[in-house]
Order: sequence, then C-alpha cells, then structure tokens
Amino acid sequence: MSEKKDFQLDTRVIHAGYHPDPIARSVSPPIYQTSTFAFESAEHGAALFTGQEQGFIYTRLGNPTIKALEEAVASLEKGYAALATSSGMAAVSTVYMTFLEKDAHMIGTAALYGASRTIVETELVRFGISSDFIDTSNLEEIKKRIKKNTKLLYIESPANPTMVMADIAACAELAHKHGLLLVVDNTFASPILQNPLELGADVVLHSVTKFINGHTDVVGGIIISKTQDLHLRLKKVLHLLGGTMDPHQAWLVLRGLRTLKLRVEKAQENAQKLAQWLSTHPKVAWVNYPGLPSHPQYELMKKQMRGPGSMISFGLKGGYEAGIKLINSVKLCTLAVSLGGIETLIQHPASMTHSSVPKKTREESGITDDLIRLSVGCEAYEDLRDDLQQGLEKC
Repeated sequence: MSEKKDFQLDTRVIHAGYHPDPIARSVSPPIYQTSTFAFESAEHGAALFTGQEQGFIYTRLGNPTIKALEEAVASLEKGYAALATSSGMAAVSTVYMTFLEKDAHMIGTAALYGASRTIVETELVRFGISSDFIDTSNLEEIKKRIKKNTKLLYIESPANPTMVMADIAACAELAHKHGLLLVVDNTFASPILQNPLELGADVVLHSVTKFINGHTDVVGGIIISKTQDLHLRLKKVLHLLGGTMDPHQAWLVLRGLRTLKLRVEKAQENAQKLAQWLSTHPKVAWVNYPGLPSHPQYELMKKQMRGPGSMISFGLKGGYEAGIKLINSVKLCTLAVSLGGIETLIQHPASMTHSSVPKKTREESGITDDLIRLSVGCEAYEDLRDDLQQGLEKC
C-alpha cells in the first residue's frame, strides 16, 4: 500500500505496513521464520553492515515480517518509526535503559503498570536511578517533583486500573520546558482512540499483547518514536539487549491489528452501556469510566481522545469481600489478568494482581479494596449485563 497521508484510519489499519512481495504476491505477509539472511557477496554484506545499503542481516537486527508490523503501527501512531519487542516489558525496559543514565531521576504515574514501576524501584535503584510515582493528572505535583537530574516523565493515560487521565499536551509542554522527555504508555487507548505523539509526546509504547493483537494469544510490545534521533537511540539499545520480537509473533500481531478498529469500536459500545448500567446499580458504589460525565477528566477525554475505550473500574459497596464474591460468581466474564482481547476479562486487584502490595501503598495509587477492573470485550451487551447482574446479586 502507498503510504499516502490522506488515507482514513479505517484504511490504514487494514493496509499499512505491508507491500506484497514481488515474487509470490501473497495478500497476507509471509512469515520469514529465519534467524539469518544470505548476502549476495562479501561487498553486499559489508554494505549492509555499514548501512550503505538497506536490507536484512540477522533477525535480532531486523526481519521483513517484523518490519511490516513496525511500519503499520508507526503509521497508526503517526510516528517516525517503530520497534517491535518480545514483550511489553521489553519495550519498557528498552525505554528505561536508553533514557535513564546512572543517578538519573524519573517521574511516573502512580498507578503505572506494576512491573513498569517495580523494575525502577527494585532493580534500577542499583544504578542510582531514583523515581517519584505520583498523580500525573496534577501538573503542579509534577512541577514539584522535577529535579536537576530528572530525565524522564513517564505517564499512562488512562492509567491502569484507576482510569485516571493526564493532560498529555500539558505534560509535554511542561516536560520540554524542563528538558525532559515525555513517554506515554498508550496501551489502554490504542492508536485508534489516542495519538500521544500528535499531542507532544516524544515516545509512545504499547503492550501489543492487549488491544493491538486483541486475541489473547501473543505477548509482545512496541515503541514508536517521534524523531529519527530518538528511534536510532532506542534501536541501538534494543538490538544490543536482544529483546526483539520473533517473526511468528509479529505475523500474529499484524493479523490481529487488521481488525483493531472494529474490535475497539464494538468493545467501547459495550463498555459505554455497561458503565451507565453499573452506575445505577444498588450494589455499586462508584464507576470510573472516561465516557461518563461523572468522570473527573471527562472533558479532557473528549479533547485528547476519539472515544473513552473499553476499560472500566468500579467499586462495590461490600468492599473487599464483595469483590471476591463477584469474581467468583461470574460465568461469562473470564477471571484473568491482561486486557484488550475480544473476550471480557474481570479481576479484583486487591486480592489478585496487587495482593502483595501494602494496603497503604495501593490506596495511595487509587487501588482500593473495593475496586473491580473490567476489560470489556465484543460479546453481546445483554449477555455481559446479565452475567454481572447475577454476580452482583451474590455480593
């Protein structure tokens, strides 16, 4: 497909990144399941290694199947280029290792994905790296935490699992004023609903395990850079660390990507209805969903997103015990971690993903005992509502 800028999103999500190979003309991209590539001559090999010619050398350094995925996601995120990684955490680790030097400081969203925060607080501290994880929806709080050695502002918006949003454009302006890079984890929104690079971010990353793949059968990540310089810095570190994606992974993710817009829209339609229904339920204390006018950043969502998405967090009046009863009672919703698949997933962070985190620390991040996280899928809305209804009756 010609990478014309005037193609609509619906078209780009289906065609971006793949140009039928001139030999077989296959409609689906081939899986180049190879570790290495043959050179035409010693001179050809030398030209590839020095960068005088473009081509493939070794799959850790690049592969046609992986490149097709990278080009597709870069197009959707409107970035310079993308780098596919073996997992979401490989993407996060590559960003940290590229932009955080010895004794550097970073600021991150308090409710950041658990491993993204833990690796900083328990591993990178060995290299003198320090961090403040705060409410990044509060610009004044961010300003207070900026130090001379601060290098990175790293945000999730919407955040996991609190659904708190940050003003990406305002964060970008503040970060750049103080010489910081702004990195945005855009996993919850997907490039269908939000493009942080257009709002001023320098780097965007995704766990493609989630919405981009969408079928709960692949683990992977991707990093999209705004500029060539940032891309080359990240590319060098990724290739040296070795956290690159496998060709078959890339093919599966690319296949899932082609239906991304259809899946996101259907799941979002279900989520909007469920959020409205839950907000009136007698067993539900509160609902955090960016598509409800009651959400604190409802107006911000309308400004920087094309839709509120399909992630909902809500609280049960019965607290911790009610949370366990609900997740043990649902029959259609699947009790599992992760998100963004075609099926609806439900979990209770206080008793599951965050059970080892001290209660005070959890609650400071907005993860209360009563919180239920719902990743709404593409089933019939009525079936999802009925399943939650029978579960809530037991709480």
